[in-house]
Amino acid sequence: MKARSWRNYLWVWPVVYFSLGMFNILFAWLGMIDFMLPLMFAIFGGNKHFCNYYCGRGRLFSYLPEKFVCSRKKLAPKWLASRWFRYAFLAFFMAMFANVCWQSWLVFGGARPVGETVRLLWTFRVPWGWANVAGSFQDWAVQFAYGLYSLMLTSAIIGLAVMALYRPRTWCTFCPMGTVTQIICRLKAGGK
Repeated sequence: MKARSWRNYLWVWPVVYFSLGMFNILFAWLGMIDFMLPLMFAIFGGNKHFCNYYCGRGRLFSYLPEKFVCSRKKLAPKWLASRWFRYAFLAFFMAMFANVCWQSWLVFGGARPVGETVRLLWTFRVPWGWANVAGSFQDWAVQFAYGLYSLMLTSAIIGLAVMALYRPRTWCTFCPMGTVTQIICRLKAGGK
């Protein structure tokens, strides 16, 4: 029997991330690891090894259908992996991240108080009072944590939905970080 690689257990990372964020919203800052590592692999290595081998979310979307019957394992519509959709989703995702930064800036400048809510699908407010640490840390850092957690949770829900409807790692075909790393790798290879 072939031994499993330690990489097969990286699915634990998103589970730990979301669990910790429920108890203390500042743990949401750990989500920046999921932004920085793929970029570093692409910039310094010129490859998508993070996406292919180390992405905890991708591993989670592979693990769940392995252990539970929770994916139809059907082909996704071609438009979901099309260039226009991936770039449009990246632009939308970047706009949402820019909004997180803007809201944090407003809190930093004293123009607004900390919005102590998580937003699902960028729309639905979920009070997250049990994870509140406002007043214990800089308010702008708490605001950024709420926004980042909302962004990460929303993208996980989208990923789980497409995993259930289609093949397990369908999210990976339009993941914003995957699209960015692909652009970086293409630029490093001379635009090929």
